[in-house]
Amino acid sequence: MRTVKSSFRFKGGVHPDYNKELARDKAIERMPVAAELVVSMSQHLGAPAKCVVKAGDFVRRGQLLGERNGFISVCVRASADGLVKAVEKRRGAAGGMADAVIIDTTAKAGVEAGTSKTSGTTETNPTGNVPEVPVVPDVSAPILPPLDWKTASREELLKRVEEAGICGMGGAGFPTVVKLSPPPNKRCEYLVLNGAECEPYLTADFRVMLERADRIRVGVEIMRKVLGQPAVRIAVEENKPEAIAALERAFADIEGNVEIVVLPVLYPQGSEKHQIFATVGRVVPEPPALPIDVGCVVENVGTVAAIADAVEKGEPLLERVTTVSGDAVAEPKNVLAPTGTKYADLIAFCGGEKEPPAKVISGGTMMGFAVASTEIATTKTTSGLLLLSPRRVFQYTSGPCINCGRCVRACPMGLEPAFISRAVDADDIKAAEEASVMDCIECGACSFGCPAYRTITQSCRRAKATIRARLAAEKAKAAAAAAK
Repeated sequence: MRTVKSSFRFKGGVHPDYNKELARDKAIERMPVAAELVVSMSQHLGAPAKCVVKAGDFVRRGQLLGERNGFISVCVRASADGLVKAVEKRRGAAGGMADAVIIDTTAKAGVEAGTSKTSGTTETNPTGNVPEVPVVPDVSAPILPPLDWKTASREELLKRVEEAGICGMGGAGFPTVVKLSPPPNKRCEYLVLNGAECEPYLTADFRVMLERADRIRVGVEIMRKVLGQPAVRIAVEENKPEAIAALERAFADIEGNVEIVVLPVLYPQGSEKHQIFATVGRVVPEPPALPIDVGCVVENVGTVAAIADAVEKGEPLLERVTTVSGDAVAEPKNVLAPTGTKYADLIAFCGGEKEPPAKVISGGTMMGFAVASTEIATTKTTSGLLLLSPRRVFQYTSGPCINCGRCVRACPMGLEPAFISRAVDADDIKAAEEASVMDCIECGACSFGCPAYRTITQSCRRAKATIRARLAAEKAKAAAAAAK
């Protein structure tokens, strides 16, 4: 194993204020289980899981709540014991609605929500918040049978990743079992670990690399076995020297072609395609091409650690580290919380609001989503929650494009964002599609650099959503015609 500096620099990119100092030195803290969890069936890319429980069911931590519902899908398990109060539509961070299982974690088996048993009698408890002592999840007992990855077969390891409900934890949420199962005619030559974490404020991956480098090492060994022993490249930005040192210690005696690749600080260095170029110099073609088409598989470091826990400890993906930060939260922290934890409970665990926030963002400031309610709950992909004061936020009015070209220079995909934005404003989605809007990775670099404050990224998202809806309708029409 050796540590090298990246020899490749992609075109474009920007340098936002990173503000990572608020939480980077805060060790991961495990959060007690909240009184109510909202566990979404849509925590990943692809088809939502199919719910298999109903109101009135008592579920145990790790019990299946939603089964995988298609090739691009992931199962969902209960992140705590409790009574299912309801299965209903709830809004996610990006604004969409999806089925969610509402779990009252204060209820005990055989006891209805909002009641407690005393001396054989049932007394009404209108709040439902029975325990006075916070419940800390018991992660000592395995939920799934632990496996010895050295002796387990490739098929057994893949099955474990699938039944553990693991998806990419860097943001997109792509089903991990699909990534680890390339087509027979595709070979993985490089396994790339994404430890860049280039989003402002976020330090969750940094803390995982610092505190759980040994689990990342085990996850790499498991993935190498599944993928046929590819070379390994661990990508970390140079502003994380402590994480680099921790990884060097953990991987010091690993065999094979393994390198830690130190990347320059440049947003969006964590983009899958750009990380492949930065680490191995390969270029992923335009969609629908995937990293495996150039012999690469990319996984977030948190996902890799989750694979290790799923295999060796029998622990499904039921919790994740989320950075709670910003100048309007009392105590910025890196919180290990059960999936389905409401943002309000995360904020309360971090001391509450220092002052009323002007904006609450799920994720980072570049690719995250501003949310209108803290009743939204965490998922497997919730990397951050930011509370920003009025000093960090300002109101603006978009002006006309002045053709300065800053968005073109900033775009890491080599697109013409200004042209696409004007086309979308004119409702000319066809022109935007011909300008390769589907290649947009929605990194926000164009909007960040625009002096006219044009909502270019949002225009690209609108165009992509319209195009996807049209393609889905065309596919459904073709399927209906074929069925006749």
